[in-house]
Amino acid sequence: MRPPPSKILCVGRNYAPHAAELGNEVPSQPLLFLKPPSALISSGDAIVLPQDAGRVDFEGEIGVVIGRRARFIAQDEAWDHILGLVPLNDVTARELQRSDSQWSRAKGFDTFCPVGKLTSLDDIDGREATVVTRVNGEERQRGHTSEMVFSIPVLLAYASRIMTFEPGDIIATGTPAGVGPLKAGDEVEVEILGLTAVTNRVVEESAERA
Repeated sequence: MRPPPSKILCVGRNYAPHAAELGNEVPSQPLLFLKPPSALISSGDAIVLPQDAGRVDFEGEIGVVIGRRARFIAQDEAWDHILGLVPLNDVTARELQRSDSQWSRAKGFDTFCPVGKLTSLDDIDGREATVVTRVNGEERQRGHTSEMVFSIPVLLAYASRIMTFEPGDIIATGTPAGVGPLKAGDEVEVEILGLTAVTNRVVEESAERA
């Protein structure tokens, strides 16, 4: 069981093909942003498409859950601070992301962070994890930790120079290529291959309110 996070730290453009598909350069340092904990939902909950938000995309990711309070983490000690991995969907209002100079609005809507059950590092080698995203049963994304621009230890060391991590905090490590739009009626699944998945249906905001 994982404690609730005080923050959800996300990493942008951490797979080169994804950066390219959106017309972006790979950053020279990790590109960090935050999603609010109020965006969290679990498997089986609905992703709600906000009114007037425009295109809303799925972004399947490997989420890292912090196990103990830490700052200034050394790269060679990073795995000692990790409780386990979770599948995570960094749902994004793509048009708002492009129009805003920062991404809080595009990334921060309620229901925009589905997260699945924790897999302990006792049960997985975090260096050998694969994330797969399916929409209506069709595979749309696949990415391996080895394909990340910045590895998980590099991300922890870099980010912990900026902020203190608390138990339960989540780091979303970036999405591979293949992102695309969601529409009402879709079912989207993000799986850490062979281990655990988060599955959510997609609804319009008006239907959710009714």
